[in-house]
Amino acid sequence: MSNQPAPKDINVAELAAWLRRPTPPILLDVRDPDEQATGCIVDALLLPRALLESRISALVPDRNAPIVAYCAGGARSDMAVRALCAMGYQQVSSLRGGFTEWQRAGFEWIVPKPDFSPDQLTVEQNKRYARHLRLPEIGAKGQRKLLDASVLCVGAGGLGSPASLYLAAAGVGRLGIVDDDVVELSNLQRQILHTESRIGMPKIDSAAQALGALNSDCHVTKIPERLTAKNALTILADYDVIVDGSDNFATRYLINDTALRLAKPVVHAAIQGFEGQLTVFAATGAPCYRCLFPQAPPAGVAPSCQEAGVLGVLPGVMGILQATETIKLILDIGDSLVGRFVIYDALALRFRELKMRRDPNCPVCSTLTIAGE
Repeated sequence: MSNQPAPKDINVAELAAWLRRPTPPILLDVRDPDEQATGCIVDALLLPRALLESRISALVPDRNAPIVAYCAGGARSDMAVRALCAMGYQQVSSLRGGFTEWQRAGFEWIVPKPDFSPDQLTVEQNKRYARHLRLPEIGAKGQRKLLDASVLCVGAGGLGSPASLYLAAAGVGRLGIVDDDVVELSNLQRQILHTESRIGMPKIDSAAQALGALNSDCHVTKIPERLTAKNALTILADYDVIVDGSDNFATRYLINDTALRLAKPVVHAAIQGFEGQLTVFAATGAPCYRCLFPQAPPAGVAPSCQEAGVLGVLPGVMGILQATETIKLILDIGDSLVGRFVIYDALALRFRELKMRRDPNCPVCSTLTIAGE
């Protein structure tokens, strides 16, 4: 038989009387942040149920401390009490009827003051990013990092479409879009930023319209130019991470060389036919694009998607992986693809991973003095 104490509950009158005693219990509000922001019991510790197991030990180290957990109606606090008992807490109770019954009975409650820390989120942001906030690896601090981050997407085409959509949805605060092309009917097989009604529209305008409709937290900077040696340094310098969605070797080399000078990480992907490639160039002593491809292949050896064709969903897979790697870089979580090169075979549904090493004879990264090194 288990030695865990049996969960119990108390009613609002019992809690009100207990709070007037010299040694009141610890009140634990396990509702979601958007609920907590509308009101809570005075002096309650605000700890959403999803974060309970990962944070309660630091907040309440004493396993013998009396704790009363409450939610809106009692269901989540019952689960919280069972979790606390399983963790060894000895005096835990659930408030029967929860905060709803507490308000109905006329007992005192307050609207908590906003925390004006760098991690602060609005009520709307707490609702929008609730699933992020429940992840210990992200939380409010990580979401604030995303909102403060800036990402440059080179290209609003097959790769740039899914990458920018998911970055905007995740709450990246500023997205720059570099593209000088217009929407064509043949784009719509894979470039999901755009629609039939926007054929003939500049891609950056179409992209800004789609991204703005998805998330008003994301501010889109439209750059209606082709990336060139004259403007690359100025454009890339203004962003934290570069997402390379270009479709030609010349632009990839330009992004690589410029990002190296600026010490900016590049999340690179390429697609053709049924195969996709993905890696991250960190610009801090790691392999760069020229280490992988010292020079462009001869004409005809690596035809473009326009010439060779591409499976419409392939850039969706690779662009979402680019967004994933970008978010990991911003949050400094997980294992990035720096030094690793992933090849995706859509027909076989198989991923292969190759190790990359910095070329000591690389004409760029072996001789360039990188900012910050």
